[in-house]
Amino acid sequence: MAGSQLAVHQWTTKHVARWLKEEGFCDYVELLCNRHRLDGTSLLTLSESDLRQPPLELKVLGDIKRLMVALRRLQRHNASMLEQLGRGHDGERSCNGELAVANGKHKQHARRLDPEYWKTVVSSVYVMFVFGFTSFVMVIVHERVPDMRTYPPLPDIFLDSVPRIPWAFAMAEACGVVLCIFWLLVLLLHKHRSILLRRLCSLMGTVFLLRCFTMFVTSLSVPGQHLKCSGKMYGDVWAKLQRALAIWSGLGMTLTGVQTCGDYMFSGHTVCLTMLNFFVTEYTPRTWNFVHTLSWVLNLFGIFFILAAHEHYSIDVFIAFYITTRLFLYYHTLANTRAYQQSRRARIWFPMFSFFECNVNGTVPNEYCWPFSRPVFIKKLIG
Repeated sequence: MAGSQLAVHQWTTKHVARWLKEEGFCDYVELLCNRHRLDGTSLLTLSESDLRQPPLELKVLGDIKRLMVALRRLQRHNASMLEQLGRGHDGERSCNGELAVANGKHKQHARRLDPEYWKTVVSSVYVMFVFGFTSFVMVIVHERVPDMRTYPPLPDIFLDSVPRIPWAFAMAEACGVVLCIFWLLVLLLHKHRSILLRRLCSLMGTVFLLRCFTMFVTSLSVPGQHLKCSGKMYGDVWAKLQRALAIWSGLGMTLTGVQTCGDYMFSGHTVCLTMLNFFVTEYTPRTWNFVHTLSWVLNLFGIFFILAAHEHYSIDVFIAFYITTRLFLYYHTLANTRAYQQSRRARIWFPMFSFFECNVNGTVPNEYCWPFSRPVFIKKLIG
């Protein structure tokens, strides 16, 4: 192949001319290489609309299609370079400037992402309701916590091997607070903050709704003798609601003075740590390696501190991490590929996802802007 010793983006017009001849397009060497000086970089970013529109205006349909087949093959082999150039081999620009994205046999046109604030409000109400319901379930679970004298802590490899660190749980919550600050900064500066917040609320609400069920159906024994837990009766429904409100307003954190028992399967702290970590790494540029590394360190150390404090069984933490990561990845895979759009079955199985994501076309770009008019220099700096 032309310029086999060189990467395609390093090709000169002579290398491009040689490639065109090898692919059987000798008639277009003069037009593309001599007249329009097409080099390797410009060849990689060439689209079908470029061939049809001025100044090229190729007239032979068969040649256009065959040339595009060869170009797409070349683009697939240089996908990483296309990403650096800000283009993808799975899309092309249409005549009106919209991005045409292939989706199987269908083609959608990506327009400006609509923030749909009302859907974000709905998702926020949803997650707040779930948090309130979770708090109430935690009160019910506390009443049913097994007696420590009858049901001692279950065998656990990690808890049996690592001595308890009294201050570890506070450190785990501190890791969560730092991750939350990172996420709030990303949310503040991200151009599509409404979509990001909507996704966080829908995912967090769904995971915690599942947690309500798992907590309620099975009551595990207390994981450590240091936990002075016993079944506590709150009396009437009003007393239960007051206790649930205290848990809800304190975010279920010991740093705010909330003490709970029995809510072990699965770990809500691990869910929050992992979800925040994944959102921070997903919605910041790939080149921000320091931020991504720090986010993962906070996530993993937070999980370690939860176990080191003997506040949860290892299985609680493992299941929480697994469910959170799988749900995040499945949600974003569906959202980014638009795989659900042509499937009625997918819309039946994922009605909430379909409702929140129906107008989001593909991957949300990581674009940033300063949301306020002042100070002016920050607005100009960020864009």
